Amino acid sequence: MIKPEALERENKVLLKDAFVEGSRMLKLSDIDAPVVTAGAILCFYLGCNKAFLYSHDDYLLTEAERDSYFDAIKRRIAGEPLQYITGSQEFMSLDFSVSPDVLIPRQDTEILVEAVIRAAKDKKSVTILDVGTGSGCIAISLAYFIKNSKVTAVDISRGALSVARNNAVKCGVEDRITFIESNLFSNIPPLNFDIIVSNPPYIPAQDIESLERQVKDFEPRSALDGGKDGLNFYRRITKDSVSFLNIDGLLAFEVGINQSRDVVEIMKESFKEIKIEKDLAGIERVVMGLLSR
Repeated sequence: MIKPEALERENKVLLKDAFVEGSRMLKLSDIDAPVVTAGAILCFYLGCNKAFLYSHDDYLLTEAERDSYFDAIKRRIAGEPLQYITGSQEFMSLDFSVSPDVLIPRQDTEILVEAVIRAAKDKKSVTILDVGTGSGCIAISLAYFIKNSKVTAVDISRGALSVARNNAVKCGVEDRITFIESNLFSNIPPLNFDIIVSNPPYIPAQDIESLERQVKDFEPRSALDGGKDGLNFYRRITKDSVSFLNIDGLLAFEVGINQSRDVVEIMKESFKEIKIEKDLAGIERVVMGLLSR
């Protein structure tokens, strides 16, 4: 077994030895999927695909490649998410850039995007507002898959909007998305939308410290903290969306575990035909309804 100190003494190291040692270090630190993680980090710093790792295992890493790789392994052991290390996360089969300014896109949120795509399928044109866009994964995916859409995406974070704008260009939809720096609806022009969608912060404040280290210590708290009961943003967005939706306009939320029924109750005053959709694990993940006026 190759020792880390020996690696550090050498100017170069074989790819196969670096791969094995990185995987071992991650496994000893109880990092999930250590081999996959070590491989992803190697691919990132070498600028190669997975096939290269196995077909060129005698490749000699340069000193810079070796140092970058093992520094990243140590960052992952310290809890930093892999996505922040590589700066990338797949969502809806699109490649999104991510940074510590934004929440890492999750597969659960694809359920929300898919539900909105189905709701918009029969419309000749559709205007969409994404509240709290973060990386832009929802807004950009909707613009990408709903070709007849115009999307407005808002976020209070200037850093998040910078990431989202770059992602819009990366995915080729920048001409159909308008980005606005706004605390919820405060800076949105007096427009009416066919659809308002949001994956708001929904973790109860007192529960944040119990989250996984890679979430609570690295992802932006402003994208997690939903207030005392986790429902603050559902109340605010539901109330204010009434003034920004067309007649029979759709409001669609992602919700946390065990929050769907509470969100339904919040929406009942102004919305009709409210329905819940489950994710692949059977968890009630999306709540959506039509404006009743």
